[in-house]
Amino acid sequence: MLLIPAIDLKDGRCVRLRQGRMDEETVFSDDPVAMAGRWLGEGARRLHLVDLNGAFAGEPVNGEAVRGIAAAYPDLPLQVGGGIRDEGTIEAYLQAGVSYCIIGTQAVKDPAFVVRACKAFPGRVMVGLDARDGRVAIKGWAEITPYRAEELARRFADEGVAAIVYTDIGRDGMLTGPNVEATRVLASAIATPVIASGGITTLEDVRVLADASGAGIAGAITGRAIYEGTLDFAAGQRLADGLGPTAGTRSGEADQPVSPSAR
Repeated sequence: MLLIPAIDLKDGRCVRLRQGRMDEETVFSDDPVAMAGRWLGEGARRLHLVDLNGAFAGEPVNGEAVRGIAAAYPDLPLQVGGGIRDEGTIEAYLQAGVSYCIIGTQAVKDPAFVVRACKAFPGRVMVGLDARDGRVAIKGWAEITPYRAEELARRFADEGVAAIVYTDIGRDGMLTGPNVEATRVLASAIATPVIASGGITTLEDVRVLADASGAGIAGAITGRAIYEGTLDFAAGQRLADGLGPTAGTRSGEADQPVSPSAR
């Protein structure tokens, strides 16, 4: 299982939110490129970048920071979400060196957009499903929809998406442990790989998710825990490497380690 550090971008800085609330932020760095280098140095094989401002604005706001990271570490796969609502944004990110674009709100509002994007950019599109009590939320988690995460995951599984990124909003940024059962149920329902997010706090959380990776949990995103020190990222990735299958990339193979000096 691939352990993926999260870099959440707000006003050009690296922050973490509690349950997606923009007014409950903790700033961890004013230098996103340096932060990316930190996780690369600790053995990260992929990064998860979120444009928090963009999620609310409906268009990229922290694109400069994303492009800066991609330029500084061109061999490090990046998956980016937040404010991706049209094909032009996806194309621009991919041209900048991003590996995967995550469609969230627009996937719910306009499912046909996911179909078009997957055809235009095969293997490069993921769908982000963020749920509270099983119901999918959109617009930066500000609006809860009537759709259940499993229902939408099944809908998109056959469209060629590279992965489903599943976040339990109630666990996100709370250091309370992941919702393993809900993630396992979702992953078991579809053939598309699932990347878990929300609540990962300790090595034991990594162990439990890695043990469940046979159900289709291909990766796990971790944020506040590695910033506040409740989880040693390097130790977590070593543990995940030793338990169960590893996450696939577009070719179906695990992301390879990247040299910290890669430019």
